[in-house]
Amino acid sequence: MATIKDVARMAGVSVSTVSRVINESGYSSPETRQKVLQCMQELGFSPNDVARGLVSGRTASIGLLIPDVSNPFFADIARGAEDAAIAQGYSLILCNSDWKMERERMYLDTLRSKRVEGVVVAGSRSEEDTLKKAIGTLPFVMVDRRAKKIGASVWIDNTQGAMAATEHLIDIGCKRIAHITGPELSPSSTARLEGFKRVVKQANVDYRIIEGDFRYAGGYEAGRQLFIGGSAPDGIFAANDLMAIAVIQVAQSLGIRVPEDVVVVGYDNIAMAEYVSPKLTTVEQPGYQMGTSGFELLYEQLVHPDTKVSDIEFTPRMILRESTRRD
Repeated sequence: MATIKDVARMAGVSVSTVSRVINESGYSSPETRQKVLQCMQELGFSPNDVARGLVSGRTASIGLLIPDVSNPFFADIARGAEDAAIAQGYSLILCNSDWKMERERMYLDTLRSKRVEGVVVAGSRSEEDTLKKAIGTLPFVMVDRRAKKIGASVWIDNTQGAMAATEHLIDIGCKRIAHITGPELSPSSTARLEGFKRVVKQANVDYRIIEGDFRYAGGYEAGRQLFIGGSAPDGIFAANDLMAIAVIQVAQSLGIRVPEDVVVVGYDNIAMAEYVSPKLTTVEQPGYQMGTSGFELLYEQLVHPDTKVSDIEFTPRMILRESTRRD
């Protein structure tokens, strides 16, 4: 593998001259520049971006940390952030924490060592002070979580979204309502649970709360707990679409009809919500746009480091489909 010294030797120039050509810094005559570039091509030499960043102070890369790469909502965030980054000439390093806070901190250490210029953190469960310490001095943006103390964020009012979902169940006549939560300590899960409680405690309905994990398997197991033994609910609000889809499928496997016997509401409005049968009523959370906005807020910090960046808040919206349709 060719090195910068090999290029300098072949071109008959110093290593510092090759470095100036690579980083487009300082003066090199057009003839010298052309000669260096030609030697780089002949030797198959490609400058390492991180090494080049040590000289220029820029790596044109950012980190994106998400908790579950298999979750379509977080995949949409990643797509939005990546597309926006590429449009501005940045590359994106994707890290999947698998909902593990220790892995989150490990990846943040790794991203700093790779000299990324900033970080977008989506769906973190870590305490804000712990997260800020792990991020260090890097510019950053929180997505799918409101950063109350430590920086800029892109978020949606999950409490209001959950209230709308629960009110919809009551409006169509549900009397026994269950909520399947997301992972413990997840701020979005906690806010959705709060919204659910606010509504059911003011209404004349029985309710149950079952712990979930934002994953299909967790939703399936929660559905089995709700349907097997005891009084089954006639309305279910799952804290995300993956779990709601799992609930529909476990109900169908037990001969329970959706929406005739039980109605189901999800959260996120992932693409799959429209493909399942019956199509899923859900609360829309625009993952792609949230990812795009996350990078845009980060880019503002990179370009204008002295400017205070404002949060971006999205409004939850009910998407009514067949899983709650009672004609």
